[in-house]
Amino acid sequence: MNTVKKKDTFFQVITRIIPMQFQAAPFNCILENILAVMHGLSFSLTVVATQHLFDTISKASASEAGFSDCMASLFLLTGATFGQQLLNGIHNFHGTGILFPKSSGKLTVLLHRKLKDIDPAQFENTDFLDDLNKAREGIQAIPLCCMILFLCVSFYGVYFLSIGTYLFTLKPMLLITLLLAFIPAILAQTINIRVFTRLEEQSAPLRREHEYYQKAICDREYFKETRILGAFSFFNQLFTDTLELLNSKIWRAERKIALLQLVLNITTFAGMGTSAYLLFTATMNGEITVGMFAAVFAALGQIFDIMNEIVSKHIGSMNRDIGKINNFLHLLDMPDRTGSLSTPDFTKGVAAYGISYTYPGRENPAVKNVSLNLAEGETIAIVGENGAGKSTLVRLLTGIYRPLEGRVIIGGLDTAKIAPSSLYKGISGVFQKYQRYKMTLEENVAISDSLAKAGLDQAESALREAGFEKGSIRMEDMLSPEFGGIDLSGGQWQRIAIARGLYRVNDFIVLDEPTSAIDPIEETRIYKQFQRLAEGKCALVVTHRLGSAKLADRVVVLEAGEIVDMGTHEELLSRPGKYADMWAAQAQWYEREEK
Repeated sequence: MNTVKKKDTFFQVITRIIPMQFQAAPFNCILENILAVMHGLSFSLTVVATQHLFDTISKASASEAGFSDCMASLFLLTGATFGQQLLNGIHNFHGTGILFPKSSGKLTVLLHRKLKDIDPAQFENTDFLDDLNKAREGIQAIPLCCMILFLCVSFYGVYFLSIGTYLFTLKPMLLITLLLAFIPAILAQTINIRVFTRLEEQSAPLRREHEYYQKAICDREYFKETRILGAFSFFNQLFTDTLELLNSKIWRAERKIALLQLVLNITTFAGMGTSAYLLFTATMNGEITVGMFAAVFAALGQIFDIMNEIVSKHIGSMNRDIGKINNFLHLLDMPDRTGSLSTPDFTKGVAAYGISYTYPGRENPAVKNVSLNLAEGETIAIVGENGAGKSTLVRLLTGIYRPLEGRVIIGGLDTAKIAPSSLYKGISGVFQKYQRYKMTLEENVAISDSLAKAGLDQAESALREAGFEKGSIRMEDMLSPEFGGIDLSGGQWQRIAIARGLYRVNDFIVLDEPTSAIDPIEETRIYKQFQRLAEGKCALVVTHRLGSAKLADRVVVLEAGEIVDMGTHEELLSRPGKYADMWAAQAQWYEREEK
């Protein structure tokens, strides 16, 4: 992307994701904090109950308390312990089993909505694809980070406030020693933030590479070619090399963190030893009771474990995730492709005025200084060799891309000023790289927003118009062996893609080389049917088989992104030029077709 990335500080990130988390699951966030407060108090109550039990037993040994007093203290400790474990189970279940998946789902929806409004041209940008990979990692990181913050404030905060007050009343120095023991560890974690943020920046491109190589090895879409051509070893080596490089970067970061962790452990051990010594001397000097000593000594291990868990596990986890979260927020901050709302009037046709377009990261324009008018009821064929810019021109003329120079007017609307949702109204298309949706036959055809207006009958009609022979295939059949359904041939899938385009209610329809898996004779039949269906509409046909171009009112010849000729099929053949040369090269196909 051409934007400069702004790295928010830790506290800036926190102030952004907490409201985001509450918006995703408000009730569950409140409940999570209530459970955390009760859970934290239950730990402190257990310490107090332990002191009370040991003091009661000590008094009983001195005949100052009876058996019933000891049993009451025991029941109090049992109840406090049971309540603590019950709250622990409920708290953990709610956090990991309810709040986390609910928040992750809502954040995924938020990301998808954002991607819907981002300029489609960004998906041709390598930097953007890396950022998208990082942002998807952030979806999991945000709820985890927020849950840790809830823990630190509502659970650990309440626990340390209550237990700290208790320790301070016993011996102030005891509390101070505990706090001093963890200051170096907290400082060490600030270094971790930088380490893991840098690691995430370096890892995302490698992670995207190795995920692609893994797909090339294992995915159903690739396995036939990789096995037949013996390409498994090639992709496996690429996968292994990329994974080793990724792991080496992770190893270097983890090694640095491990050294800091060693410092933390030494500091923690020293602090725990000092606290135990202070506790022992206070008991020997009669400053605290035996019950207090037993309760606090038993709790010391728990206190240090919790403090170590906060610093090493939770703060460390947030440090690892802060870079991912930053990338998620950065993607949300990207400018949307916006514009005013309107409705195109296709009686005004489609026009391009001196448009040019260059893909991100490339020097040569894919389309250069093209001007073209498409009138209502006119069909224009766009032809040219591979790489001539045909598909790019179609994306510009349909408003998917905005030209870097010049203007495109669709139905009287300037694509630079109108919202995409308005531009796409009334446009349908069938593209060269069509999708094979793992859904039913009916769903594969009826995915457009005209579903509510049409339905099953219209879907079957579109299939007939596309020349799809159903045979024993039913509309409700799943078209995916992976989901227990059936598979189709390439030609059948191509006809479904054509039916999908015909199904959508439209006034402007595009066929961008959708018939590569169909023989020339059948292709001509489909294009003739398309010509009939396109009557009265604006229509674009992109084809590499010039026999189909004969059906268009005009033919546009592209070369290196520029229009080098234009006219009817007969006009272009009557004069020397690119079209006549291409026709001569393909003539033998059509001679056979006519026989």
